[in-house]
Amino acid sequence: MLNKFLRYLKAIRSMQRVNMALARGSATSALRIVELTEPVTWEFSGFSQNGEDGIIEVLTSCLKNSNHYFIEIGASDGIENNTTWLAIARRYSGIWIEGNKAASDWCAYLFTSLNYGVESISMFVTKENATEICARSLYSNPDIFSLDIDGNDYYIAEAILSTGLRPKIFVVEYNSTFGPDMCITIPYQESFEVTPGSGNNLYYGCSVSAWKKLFARFGYTFMTVDKNGVNAFFIDPNEFDKGFVEQTRGRSFAENFSQLREYRMAWDKQFALISDQDLVQIDEEC
Repeated sequence: MLNKFLRYLKAIRSMQRVNMALARGSATSALRIVELTEPVTWEFSGFSQNGEDGIIEVLTSCLKNSNHYFIEIGASDGIENNTTWLAIARRYSGIWIEGNKAASDWCAYLFTSLNYGVESISMFVTKENATEICARSLYSNPDIFSLDIDGNDYYIAEAILSTGLRPKIFVVEYNSTFGPDMCITIPYQESFEVTPGSGNNLYYGCSVSAWKKLFARFGYTFMTVDKNGVNAFFIDPNEFDKGFVEQTRGRSFAENFSQLREYRMAWDKQFALISDQDLVQIDEEC
């Protein structure tokens, strides 16, 4: 009986979070004055941590053809990520993948009633099992793919793209500690997790320039980063009108505001804290 009651309370709390996110997103989106050539004007946050909801909203609305389908790796419990706005406000279907089984199971339970078209999968993604994700997808070209696992992101994205899956929009987290020009990532470690502690939580992921190099290899165009310096956005230019792609003037780099606030120092000083760690050079020139 107690477990049922606690589950009931958790469900109420989850729905409160959903309603708060919807209200926040509706309020902040209404305050925008969107200029299609200026991605900084696109941002708003409902379920996303930064301005991702707004950027994704504009990009998906500019697609020439939409299948209203997404894939997100690192979806947590489904209430705070990059595609929940699409799932709830715009009734997109898709796949959420989360390594934490408890979070994934709760997401599956909650979204049975919120959006039956969303599938929640508990899976710790590695480059070796990336093909399983592609096999589960209903489309080879989902509208959007979001990746945020604070670790082997570069290698997972490379494996996903190498399978032939071609999302129209690809959102990835970058590590601003690596600066705007260095083309580096951490070495691949199958079970990598960010380590808390002074300097250690700066050692993860890859630089924005490394992402630009990878996606250019697969024919993608860089669009922008969000103003809080967390995510980079890439598109398949064939899925958008040529004028939109050519005229958009996005930010090429922004410092991660959360890391700046925590360490009280700019990215180059942050990098000095982890410069002795193993790093992989993606390419000599980016």
